[in-house]
Amino acid sequence: MELTDRKKQILKVVVEDYVRTAEPVGSKAIAAEMGGVSSATIRNELSDLTELGYLEQPHTSAGRVPSPKGYRLYVNELMERQRLSIAETERINQSLQMRMEELDRVISQAGRAVSSLMNYPAYVAATGKKQMTARRFELLPVDEHSCIVVMMMGDNRVKSQLLRMQLKVDTEQMPTLVNLLNSNFTGISADEMNRRLMDVSEQVTPQMFLLLSQTIAYAADVLQEAGQKEVFTVGTSQLLKLPEFRDADKAHQLMSFLSDSKENLPVPDEGPMKILIGPENVSEALQDTSVVVASYDIGNDMRGLIGVVGPTRMDYGTVAARLSGFAEGLTRLFGKQELPPKEDAKE
Repeated sequence: MELTDRKKQILKVVVEDYVRTAEPVGSKAIAAEMGGVSSATIRNELSDLTELGYLEQPHTSAGRVPSPKGYRLYVNELMERQRLSIAETERINQSLQMRMEELDRVISQAGRAVSSLMNYPAYVAATGKKQMTARRFELLPVDEHSCIVVMMMGDNRVKSQLLRMQLKVDTEQMPTLVNLLNSNFTGISADEMNRRLMDVSEQVTPQMFLLLSQTIAYAADVLQEAGQKEVFTVGTSQLLKLPEFRDADKAHQLMSFLSDSKENLPVPDEGPMKILIGPENVSEALQDTSVVVASYDIGNDMRGLIGVVGPTRMDYGTVAARLSGFAEGLTRLFGKQELPPKEDAKE
């Protein structure tokens, strides 16, 4: 049976009043909110809504409360779309980012532990095993000229950005644009996203195409940045304790490399560990040092790297064994998703 507009309005009032007060809603309260409708008429409508299963009456003389069927109709047809404030959206996105913030924290803590245990500078990194892609998109309207694009990447990281639009965009068209994004721009590379953009240009209005272009440009930048390895170095001052680096110029050269060119530090090829001794290192700054680096599995198609840089006289057996133990422990840690409790970062 199709409900009349008045029945739907009464149901809407009952749901929203009950959500606000947690008390059954009576005809007098509804009449006061609606205006122009008598209590007798409202009682008849409440009776009909109850018989149809949209409302329930806890006690004979009490008011009504929504039933699950009533809530479903409210959600599907009567509920007004609420917009998140920018502050609320940022708070949500920060909570979604927490997992990756903890990842960065864990690997940096591991680097500090390795450096402290071995008395050598250490470096750590997280990198994707394959090219990064988008898994899902969402667009959250803020006002007529701005919205927030939210993108979940293939490794479950969530990125978001507030987009400002020169032209006014009809927010009712955004679900269509979100469907277009999720059906055409997920699971592909950033380069393929840009190539596919023109293929779908005729499927949306010029205003929506501008928003689509901005969204894809942002997504492509994020994916390209995410595919780059970010390296953290810790304990570079350990070099000053070693007799090999008592020469200030020699120590400064290596410390500058670890700070400014750390992306060029060695990584394992296919095996779990790599040891490079002296001239085996490609970088000139590492020619008088040895590097031992191990990899571990983070999950979600990502792997981590952890290594140390020291003199060629290092105890390779001990260093390799300790580094291997760290790598295996981190693989187990991320496999079980057991992260240590959050604590303030300390230098």
